[in-house]
Amino acid sequence: MFIPGIAITLITFPGVIVHEFAHQLFCRLFGVAIFEVKYFQVANPAGYVIHEIPRNPVHQLMISIGPFFVNTLLGFIIAFPAAIPVVQFESGTLFDYILLYLGISIAMHAFPSIGDAKSMWQILWHGKDTPIWLKILAIPVAGLIMIGALGSFFWLDLAYGIFVAIGLPKLIVVLCA
Repeated sequence: MFIPGIAITLITFPGVIVHEFAHQLFCRLFGVAIFEVKYFQVANPAGYVIHEIPRNPVHQLMISIGPFFVNTLLGFIIAFPAAIPVVQFESGTLFDYILLYLGISIAMHAFPSIGDAKSMWQILWHGKDTPIWLKILAIPVAGLIMIGALGSFFWLDLAYGIFVAIGLPKLIVVLCA
């Protein structure tokens, strides 16, 4: 049986690896113990980081949404030098196209997963020490994560990856010209 999601995951595996690295990075930044990391596997989930429950609910929020920041920034940085010759001058090299592929595949895995949202929701909403301001902030964040995860069915993640890797560099060039 052919599962398109698995095929997309195989094609965009660099993004999965960076996504899990971002979770691990934020765990390390906040001193949260990590029990197991799987950067990539041909299964569902494609990768994961198992860590202790953070004592500080803000840390849980940041660990959950960390890939959004890391994948977006790294996808943009990798693709930017390639997007200019390819998009503006229509004369890219093979290396430019490889950089665009990497930038798009990394950026399209920026959205936290439904598992990330559930984990965040469980800790933030049901935690005894979670301040009300954080609960108020977590509701729309969890909603956006769910919309992003469900939107991947409609290729929202690919559209985001293309925007970050090609659209943003093009916008920057237009604004600076």
